[in-house]
Amino acid sequence: MFKRTLISCALVLSATAALAQGTTTPPQRFVIERDIPGASKMSADQLRDAAQLSNRVLRELGPDIQWVQSFVAGDKIYCVYTARSEAMIRSHAEKSGFPANRITPVSAVIDPTTAQPAR
Repeated sequence: MFKRTLISCALVLSATAALAQGTTTPPQRFVIERDIPGASKMSADQLRDAAQLSNRVLRELGPDIQWVQSFVAGDKIYCVYTARSEAMIRSHAEKSGFPANRITPVSAVIDPTTAQPAR
């Protein structure tokens, strides 16, 4: 929970700083579905190489796009990103060579604490 809170605070601070600089579009969270046959059979070295390539492209694209985390499941990799637009996500996919078969904006986040009564 602490890690999630820390990440949320960082995203809020990043959005606040961007708005203070005159950027009018706040970052949006996206889930990217990538069809990658055999993804769950990728070795640790292959996953590391993919992460390094992704990070290199993200550095080139600048601070308006951020990779949060990814989940490898079967023949897919589900990635969570924050970005100013879907176009930035597509640009990352094109430059990195990773597919972006489905890009979905996140409308809400829930977890076990969502069940707790509002204060």
